[in-house]
Parts: sequence; structure tokens; C-alpha cells
Amino acid sequence: MKTLLLLGTALGLSAAAPAFAQDDNAAITTADAVRDDHITVLATGSATNVDKAGQPIDVIGADEIDSVQGPDITRVLQRLPGVTIASNGGLGSATSLFVRGANSQQVLVMVDGIRVADVAATGGGYDFGNLMTGSIGKIELLRGSNSVVWGSDAIGGVLNVTSRDVNGVEARAEYGSRNSFDGQMSAGVSGDTYGVTLDGGYTRTDGISQAAIGTEDDGFHQWRVGGHGHVELMPGLTASLAGRYTQGKLDIDGYPAPSYITFDDTDDYQKTREIGGRGALDWTGDTLSLGVAYQLSDTRRRYYGESYNYCGSDSCYFTHGQSRRAELTGSWNAWRDLRLDFGADHEWSRMDESDDARHHANLSSAHALLGWYSQIVNLAAGVRYDDHSRFGGAWTFGANGSVAVVGQWRVIASYGEGFKAPSLYQLYSNYGDTSLKAERSRSYDAGIEYGDRNGPLYFALTGFRRDTRNLIDFVSCVGDEQCEARPYGLYANVGKARATGAELELGAQVSPALHAQAVYTYTKSVNRTSGDANESLDLARRPRNALTLSLDWTSPLHGLKLGGDLRMVSDSWNDAANTTQIDGWATGTIRASMPITDKVEVFARVENVTDVKYELVTDYGTAGRSVFGGIRVTM
Repeated sequence: MKTLLLLGTALGLSAAAPAFAQDDNAAITTADAVRDDHITVLATGSATNVDKAGQPIDVIGADEIDSVQGPDITRVLQRLPGVTIASNGGLGSATSLFVRGANSQQVLVMVDGIRVADVAATGGGYDFGNLMTGSIGKIELLRGSNSVVWGSDAIGGVLNVTSRDVNGVEARAEYGSRNSFDGQMSAGVSGDTYGVTLDGGYTRTDGISQAAIGTEDDGFHQWRVGGHGHVELMPGLTASLAGRYTQGKLDIDGYPAPSYITFDDTDDYQKTREIGGRGALDWTGDTLSLGVAYQLSDTRRRYYGESYNYCGSDSCYFTHGQSRRAELTGSWNAWRDLRLDFGADHEWSRMDESDDARHHANLSSAHALLGWYSQIVNLAAGVRYDDHSRFGGAWTFGANGSVAVVGQWRVIASYGEGFKAPSLYQLYSNYGDTSLKAERSRSYDAGIEYGDRNGPLYFALTGFRRDTRNLIDFVSCVGDEQCEARPYGLYANVGKARATGAELELGAQVSPALHAQAVYTYTKSVNRTSGDANESLDLARRPRNALTLSLDWTSPLHGLKLGGDLRMVSDSWNDAANTTQIDGWATGTIRASMPITDKVEVFARVENVTDVKYELVTDYGTAGRSVFGGIRVTM
């Protein structure tokens, strides 16, 4: 596996080499043509050019998302540095995103500004099995702790997904292996002072067996609707609204899957419904900008089948989590290049669970970030205070900077602190403890960059380290007064962890027709809990090496596009004790698209070309060779 990784990196370097002849003016021109792919809100909370941030941030635009094809968002996310994925089966299955080795619940995820974490889930994280590429037009990822701006959950990083704006009608449909279908339609209108887009989609597949050794297909289907819009009420004052609704059904192989010997004979499944909405009012003046917003996120899960014997074979176990959030944000251009970004918010969250009472928690926060943003030097530092209704107050600090050295070369460095409030389940369930403290982190990184990821030439090398303490884990209950009520165990602050590593990104327009891209990440994530038998062992499902190589060629005559992706991941451990190994793997995808007219395009791809048998999680299956084809129409 190490040989494959070294060879892959060498191929990426050799593919990129010819592009170093590109000049700075070409890069600037390209940047102007795709300017939206160079803007991020993750660094400060306000719209900021990526090259003004001292933190490592990557942006993937709509064209790249479309080129990857298909509803599976993990195939897009694997193009980002620091990212690895663990999934319990095929499309739609429970899917975890790890950023720089942080726990999957330690990454803040937003869709159109809505925080989508399931507050009733065990760790309060987000399941990416429910997020299809559908109407997505932009993906931003900030790597490293940034709770100063974003508060709870932003320990490993912040992922922001934005729906695309449409002026007209766009439709896409594809069909392929395992009787899989994905359809999406978006329609919208826009003008100088207004814009609205509505979208809807449906995805289904007969699926694969969740159990790696199973023979019965476990299917998945989901339908979704959403929309967003804005209108300028008066010069400088804009109102906006966004909403999303998804509902899906996933077949599963028993509980706990897939350990039941009779998993192929069960008819177990889960239904998931997600609702999200956000309304905002923003005012922009010459030196001061203010915004107020209110958002709602609601996730309901129901589990059916004979394995869920605590509810009976015909009923279900359920969880229901809801969070509501009021926000005030602002930005003050104090003097020349000096800017103050600030904000305050209050969040109400609640959890309902089978056979248990409703539980609540509140979180109030305020932050300020002072920055100097110029053509050469950019510096920012800020502080945040959070007051939780259960664990009390927490201060968070962060600072970052970047310096333009020569031409498009720049050096970046950052220090960030993060925290994650205990989930409602960890606080209030039958295994909870209301005295839990927040998980805390300190994150450091430094690197050098050239150009822009979406330009003709890009290079970035970043080193990082993150130390996390007060990690919450489930522990056996022995010899404690709390054991009388919790004989099986309870959640406690027992863990420490450290992640160190490096990220390398290369992108080059090798010729007018050929673009090459390589992303390599080395991450060492280890247990640092003093006195723990597993101290210094790797954290579960955190491979140390991950590499993605991509090539895209466009015919200058007919518009035919051919592309390929190679994903290689090294060995990892499935458990904290490092007793069960997940073997490293390498898979490839080839894809093609061809315009029929200026409004109609056909496309096709083959995933897992070599039909590799591999696992992301021990005993869970993954798809073999798969073939898909479809059509995209714009009007």
C-alpha cells in the first residue's frame, strides 16, 4: 500500500510539473472568471477572499461537483485534503466524515447556513448518508479548530454546503447498476435585486448487503425538496430565506448490524426525516454591516424490524432532535484595512427518545474577531465566550495570519481552539451524566501556498497538530454510586487524543485540454489518555495515508470530456484496542460527458473499475464495479 501511495504522489507531481510555466496574469484572469469559488465565509463569518485567510480553506464549485457525477457526496469530499470516510454499507448508509483525524461529531456541518447536526444522535453529529449532491453548488472546508467564530462542534473543522442559484431550469437524471436512479430538477429566476431557486430530487437503489458476507440487497430511497431566495427591500437591506426537507428509507441488516447470523432473513429498516430552515435580514452600509437570522433544524429517526425487540416487531424505536438558533452578526470596517467581525447567538436544543422524557439544553455565545486585511499581510485574532445551561462557561481563543512572499506565493499559520458541548444523549439518556464537561482542543498549523485551487496552477503544503482533551466516551460502570442506576456503564470525560500530520495539494492546467490534480494527507491520530491501556494506539478508522489523483481532458473540437479519479487509502484499525485491522485499498473511477446541443449533455461513469473488494468499516460491505449513465438539460 505504501508503494502505491508513493507511486501515486509521483504521478501527481509529474503531471503538475509542466504547468509551472504559467504566469501570474493567467491565474488572475481565471480567478476573475470563477470568483465565487474564491470566496469563503468560514474564516471570519463574513464573505472573504480565500487568499486573505491564514487558515487552510478549500472551495469546490459547481463545475467540479458536476464533473464528478452521481448523488454520492463522499466522492466529492474525498478530493479535499485531510478527509477520510467511514460508511456502514452502500449509498444512504450511516456515513462518518473525519477531518484531520477528529471524531466525526467534531466537525461542524452547515447546509445553506443551517446547522444540520442531529442533536438527538449519540454524539450529536451529522450522518452524511442523508446528504446527496442534488442541488449543491459549492462546498467549503476549513481544516482545524475554529470555535472562535463558529462555536460548538468546530474542533476538527467546518464544512459549509451551499445550494446553487439557477436562472432558468436545470434537470438531471441517471440510471445504473443495482437498479439505481437519481433525478434532480431546479428552477429559478433572478435579477439585480432578487433571486429565488426551488429544487427537488429523488434517489433510489436496490443497494448492496450491509453485511459484507450477506447476499440480500439492502435498498435505499430518498426524496427531497428545498429552496432559497433573497430580495433587496431597499438599498443595502436584503431579506433571505432558505429551507430543505428530506425523507428516506434505508434497509439495514439487524441490530446491532451486521452481527446477527440471520441478517439476510430480517426485514429491518430505518426512516429518516430532516427539516431545516433559515430566515435572515442583512443590512450593508459603508463601514458597518449587520445581520440577524433565525434557523431551525429538526431530525427524526424511526427504526423498524424484529431486531428492535424493545418496541416489538411491528413498531419502532425512535429519536427526535431539534435545535433552534437566533443569531446576530456584524462587520465594522474600522480604519483602512482594519476590520472587526463580531456576533452573538442563542441556541435551544431538545431531544425525544423512545420510553424517555423530553430533555432540553440552551447555549448562549458571543465573539469578536479583529483583523488586518491587506494585499501583503493579513492578521486576525479573536475570542469567544459560551455559556451552556449544563456545563457552564467556556472561553475560546484563536489567531491566524498570512503573508504574501513573492508573486502568488504566500505563507499561512494559525492557532485555534475548539470545543464541543456534550450531546443531549450524553447528558440525559439512561447512560448520561449531567456533570460532563465540554470537549476542548488546541490546533496549530502552518504552510505555504501558491496560486488558487481553482486556478491554472496550485500548490499547498501544510503541517498540523491538534491536541484534544475531555473526550467523552462510554465506559463500564464499576464501584461507583452512579452504577446503581447505570449497571451497564455511562458517558464520562475520560479521553485525550493527538493528531499530527501534513497535507499536500497540487493542481495544474498541464495543457489547454488537460487538468491534473493530486491531494495527499498523512495523519497520525493517537490516543493520549494517561493510564489507558490503549494509550498511543491509533484512533479507530483513521488511516494514516490518503491520496486522491484526478485527471480531466476536454476535446477542443467536440466538447467531449474524459476524466478519471484514483483513491488510495492505507491500513487502519477498526477498534480502539487496535486488534482488528481494516486493509488498505485503492479504487478508480472513469467518467465521460458529451454535449449534444448547447443545452443537453449526456454523461457516464464506471466506479470501482477493477472491482476491488474492500471495507471502510469491518464486516460492512462496499459496492463492486458499477456503471451509470445519464443526461443533463438546462433551459
